[in-house]
Amino acid sequence: MIEIAANKAEQVALMARERERAEPELRGFIEDMNEEEQAALVAILWVGRGTFEPEEFAEACATAFTERSTPTADYLLATPNLAYDIEAGLEALGVDVTATAEEVMGR
Repeated sequence: MIEIAANKAEQVALMARERERAEPELRGFIEDMNEEEQAALVAILWVGRGTFEPEEFAEACATAFTERSTPTADYLLATPNLAYDIEAGLEALGVDVTATAEEVMGR
């Protein structure tokens, strides 16, 4: 269902919490993703902010993929609640964010 590994999406959320320190790394991490992963990340964000419902995730991915007009990293880094929205989206999609965050942090 999700075209991006939950741990990659959570990595973005964790890095977004440290944006002042980690913005170059965050930008590079997003830019290194393929287009499907980037679209899925945007779709997760949209689900998290309530633009799409979890059951509309495939539609959100397709919309993100076809309507992309700016680089994904620019779009995401301009989002004020990036970390919160991604984690809310992951939770809405059934991902255990706490466990995923611990996995990303190596705990």
